[in-house]
Amino acid sequence: MLVRGWRRSWQKRSKLERIDLYSRLTLSVIPWLFTLSWQLVPFKSDIRHAPLPIALGVALLLVSLVQCLLSNRNVKLSYAHYLGTAVFPRRRQLPPLVLLVVSLALLAAMAAVDGVDDAGLLLMTMNAPVAFAITQALLSPVRTFLIQSFVVTALNVGVLAAVGVRDGTLAGVVPTTLFGCILTLISVRPSAWSMAVMWQAEEARDLQARLAVAEERLRFGRDLHDVLGRNLAVIALKSELAVELAQRGRPEAVDQMVEVQRIARTSQQEVRDVVRGYREADLSTELAGARGVLSAAGIRCEVTGDTGDRLPAPVQSALGWVVREAATNVLRHGDPCHCTIRLRTSADAVVLLVENDGAVAATRPDGRSEAGDGSASGGSGLAGLRERLRVVDGSLDAGPAGNGLFRLTATIPLGPATPPARLGKPPAAREAPVLQEERR
Repeated sequence: MLVRGWRRSWQKRSKLERIDLYSRLTLSVIPWLFTLSWQLVPFKSDIRHAPLPIALGVALLLVSLVQCLLSNRNVKLSYAHYLGTAVFPRRRQLPPLVLLVVSLALLAAMAAVDGVDDAGLLLMTMNAPVAFAITQALLSPVRTFLIQSFVVTALNVGVLAAVGVRDGTLAGVVPTTLFGCILTLISVRPSAWSMAVMWQAEEARDLQARLAVAEERLRFGRDLHDVLGRNLAVIALKSELAVELAQRGRPEAVDQMVEVQRIARTSQQEVRDVVRGYREADLSTELAGARGVLSAAGIRCEVTGDTGDRLPAPVQSALGWVVREAATNVLRHGDPCHCTIRLRTSADAVVLLVENDGAVAATRPDGRSEAGDGSASGGSGLAGLRERLRVVDGSLDAGPAGNGLFRLTATIPLGPATPPARLGKPPAAREAPVLQEERR
């Protein structure tokens, strides 16, 4: 049952968590592996079989085992310190440092009583700093760690020279001690660096998913604003007209309310389409709709120029949203009597111009005019249009044109560099991670 529960817990971990756990377990095993090999081998033939040398060798082995325990205790926190998720208190390195000094003293004592031959002494010298160096390699920069390694080597050479170690054995202490430190560095540091890179990539992937969710929410809010803005304005206008006709006892009030009912049902369907993400604005439909809506509101609307049938689908969709938002702004702002919608297409670009009279310019605190801008009342109409046009490298210019006119101009370049459609229905490959992130 215990094994089954552990296996189930292991399967629930992500691949990155498994790699992280494997790396930390490896760092925990390294000092035990070196101690049980480099510290035990000399007992077979290198340590002189006498009471004092054996006692000193056992004491050194026990100190090395305690160093391994302290190293395992510090691995998790030092690993988190390297990854930047925790702070390692430096005082926790004091006991391992004291044990390192004790190890060097025991080695010097064994050499002083001639209790170990040269090969065994060098082997135990190589193992002495490993357990302490594993944690230190994660806490210190590489340059600092190398300086510390040279300090330990110099200390080791000085202590052994003081007890009478000479010639080739003393010279061999330098490379063996440095080898133990450098081996620890190249075993520990690359593993921790790899894990840091993988965790950063995982965080970047999570951030990308959150940004995709935020982008989808913005798209949904923009589409909902564009879909309902004009229809609600028409419903309000026709309702007011129906009320006036009803107060006068005119039968046309019924026709106006029937039209309100039709527009409301159309709006419901359009909202469903937006929620599903399948809605595309059709340019010809929007031009006809804008002319019909404005005419119904008593505004003379003139649509001139090209029909836009031969334009690429992304361009038609972007211009369709421009026509819809422009018609909404004409209904909402000012008191227009005439509106002109003109579409001009050339080999290089397509230009949509919407111009209406009766614009009432509201001055903002910075002195700029807001006439006809959907943002004048806190909305985001023109800002949303600029975002849509930016997808197809287009631009939007809107503002007063003098003599009470307000002019909106949308320009989209044409040619082989025209980007693919990213409006309306999102690609399935893009929807999947977004929906998965929302479910989380």
